[in-house]
Amino acid sequence: MKTKAVRLYGKNDLRLEEFELPEIKDDEILAHVISDSICMSSYKAAIQGSDHKRVPNDVAENPIILGHEFCGEIVKVGSKWQGQYKEGQRFAIQPAINYKGSLAAPGYSYQNIGGGATYVVIPNEFMEMGCLLSYSGDAFFYGSLAEPMSCIVGGFHANYHTTAGSYVHDMGIVVGGNMAILAGVGPMGLGAIDYAIHTDRKPKKLIVTDIDQARLDRAASILTVEEAKKNGVELVYINTGNIENPVEHLMALTDGKGYDDVFVFAPVKPVVEMGDQILGKDGCLNFFAGPTNPAFSAEFNFYNVHYGSTHIVGTSGGNTDDMKESIKMMEEGSLDPAVMITHVGGIDAVIDTTLNLPKIPGGKKLIYVNIEMPLTALTDFVTSDDPVLREVAKLIEANNGIWSKEAEAYLLSHK
Repeated sequence: MKTKAVRLYGKNDLRLEEFELPEIKDDEILAHVISDSICMSSYKAAIQGSDHKRVPNDVAENPIILGHEFCGEIVKVGSKWQGQYKEGQRFAIQPAINYKGSLAAPGYSYQNIGGGATYVVIPNEFMEMGCLLSYSGDAFFYGSLAEPMSCIVGGFHANYHTTAGSYVHDMGIVVGGNMAILAGVGPMGLGAIDYAIHTDRKPKKLIVTDIDQARLDRAASILTVEEAKKNGVELVYINTGNIENPVEHLMALTDGKGYDDVFVFAPVKPVVEMGDQILGKDGCLNFFAGPTNPAFSAEFNFYNVHYGSTHIVGTSGGNTDDMKESIKMMEEGSLDPAVMITHVGGIDAVIDTTLNLPKIPGGKKLIYVNIEMPLTALTDFVTSDDPVLREVAKLIEANNGIWSKEAEAYLLSHK
């Protein structure tokens, strides 16, 4: 079976190539990838090459396939797994396989599996670790977004709280508490708002801040105050760039009590410090944003750590249970991470998109690996020279400017 794939050879060295996959072994599975979304982690792997902790030292001689947020269909099942998986079954991948303590993961470490490919061979360890997940949703892009959503779910589960006199941590956010999501209307922030509103364990008050009014307005038009209220959450969007003393303002919204849970979605020192300053007693700050600078630091009030029991956690990725929860909520229709997607492209757009990802505004960049198409912002579909994209633009407009299963189906059937 031939595959077309974007392969990493070294620092800033990505190549779109076609090559022959090996025949699957009895304990392997052949799969057809349909969609992949490009993560900032892929950008880091691309610029760091073999210096990246997950990328093999011999990547120049044995290139790996990029991409780890992918969804597709099973083509052929080795004899070992025929009782558990079947041909035609849709799947999503949990990339954090943690097999025998190894850091190896698809999109970083494997020569024959990664999201930036048309066909892949799924090795035995994925199935052994339960990381090849069944997905029965009606659009492939949701399966690709299950991994980033699982990171959000994992963040919510990683927060913890304490009871005086007890050494047992109560895991998860405070039910019915005050929550703030700072710098919270980027793609992952939107996912966090959606999850906070629709999960069973939700806050009573949710404050979302940013300094970009256009992005705040878009968030408010998609994840509305009315929808939050319907689910028992008081949602407030605030532009802290327009407020003289944002900490004082945010504290006033809680009558001076402060916030039980604060999520920081940007690696910006003043934002982290603001998060610390608005914590209430036993408040937990989740530093969700991953900095690229290994020396990144911010001040934290340790008086409050001692006397107010404030604390901090950091999360990176979600586990398999988190991803299963994401998939289940998407399949049920209670979670719609389509709000994350702002651009769509084909496999020929992967290299430039990955290497320039920090410079491209907007949210998630969704790739359909079996078509060729320049990376295109959803807002630019309507002015495209391509009549197919102009037709897709009508479907996007009909869905409040958001990508949809109808848009995916039309694009894949006409390109």
